[in-house]
Amino acid sequence: MASSTTNQEKTGVLGRVWEPLKALPKVLWEKVFDICKVTKEIAQGDPRRVIHSLKVGLAISLVSLFYYYQPLYENFGLSAMWAVMTVVVVFEYTVGATLGKGLNRTMATLVAGALGVGAHYLASLSGETGEPILIGFFVFLQAAIASFIRFLPKVKARYDYGMLIFILTFSLISVSGFRDDEVLEMAHKRLSTIFIGGSACVMISIFVCPVWAGEELHYLIADKLETLGDFLEAFVYEYFETSKEGDSKDNKSCLEGYKSVLNSKSSEESLANFAKWEPRHGKFKFRHPWDQYLKIGALSRQCACRMEALNGILNSENQGSQEILCTIKEVCSEMSLESGKALKELGRLIRTMTRPSSADTHVANSKAAMKSLKSLLQSSLWEETELLSLIPAVTVASLLIDIVDCTEKIVDSVNDLASLTNFNIVDIDKTTKTSSESSLSEYAELGPKTDNSHVVILVEESALALTHCGKSISDQHNIV
Repeated sequence: MASSTTNQEKTGVLGRVWEPLKALPKVLWEKVFDICKVTKEIAQGDPRRVIHSLKVGLAISLVSLFYYYQPLYENFGLSAMWAVMTVVVVFEYTVGATLGKGLNRTMATLVAGALGVGAHYLASLSGETGEPILIGFFVFLQAAIASFIRFLPKVKARYDYGMLIFILTFSLISVSGFRDDEVLEMAHKRLSTIFIGGSACVMISIFVCPVWAGEELHYLIADKLETLGDFLEAFVYEYFETSKEGDSKDNKSCLEGYKSVLNSKSSEESLANFAKWEPRHGKFKFRHPWDQYLKIGALSRQCACRMEALNGILNSENQGSQEILCTIKEVCSEMSLESGKALKELGRLIRTMTRPSSADTHVANSKAAMKSLKSLLQSSLWEETELLSLIPAVTVASLLIDIVDCTEKIVDSVNDLASLTNFNIVDIDKTTKTSSESSLSEYAELGPKTDNSHVVILVEESALALTHCGKSISDQHNIV
């Protein structure tokens, strides 16, 4: 009996061990399949990442010739490793980031190398007893001062990596020089190899499928404004109207877009910092006003904060009285739609770097609707209304008023950017006329037919087709 129990226990232990081993190939295959799937999605999402990886491999292969090619190895020796290390730490995704790191590393190595050689020379004059003391004092002094300078905001933003390399290079040359008399030759080789490695990174980054940080920031700001405009248009059709079944998913995706705007501060600041290092490229000059993009980004985040509150109300169970919503529906819809049009027009203006635009007109329309809303809220219609049923509608109205104010500030900032960068002035009369004629023709085809030839249909500007997440939706309340 005892032996049978022991056999059963052994069989159970072997079973528990065998089952995971048996399933191991399947689990490994699923892991490999998931990795391949993620890799494919990343490569298809932005093919430039694949090109960047190839560029890094090319740069490292080129500087590795200092080891493979004997004449070069004889000149630099083991110092050639600094060229490879420079490529690894300097080569970044954008041209600006690569230039910034390359120049920081080169200049820091040059200055620290010169100071390190000078410190070694001064210490050697004090004799064998005083030399290590002076070298230790110089290392402590430069490390303390450089570390404190790194806390300065401007230095932290643009030269932090350079200060770090400065501390490292000065310490290596000063300390190594205490045991090695050929300190000047060591500094020369280190500087030469770092310059070669940095030059290889910069040349390949600029001339082989470059990715410009300034261009990335430019289109990022344009995309953000268009995303905010999509939200405002989607909000109207979700909160005040019943969307069609085919538009529901599109509205949901548009209503989630503001989240990417809220989380974009760090990426904007990094791109602006890298863009300041870049030379002139395309329509972007060397001293392009990148800080103005940061100002527009900050205003867009303020606008996105209000949109987050609107989205919270949209998902809330307490939507308030339908009677109250019907009362403010027209003016709130006008404010939201006109502000959305203005933001999308600003995004188009930045993307194409052209002016003038109709954003000012849309803001004026939204402000007129805002005045009507304020007058409506201050009227005597709400005296006998229950407070709890009034709060949701008033909150929506207040948030839309704030969004109109934010939109006006964004328009002013974009106009300042257009003036600073001399956006191209285009004649939009013909384009506007053609767009209006096509919109009228489209409405005439879709509108109701009648036998009365004396009926005239007038379509105002706000009655033209709206672009709602890529779909055309007619705003019919302005049709007379």
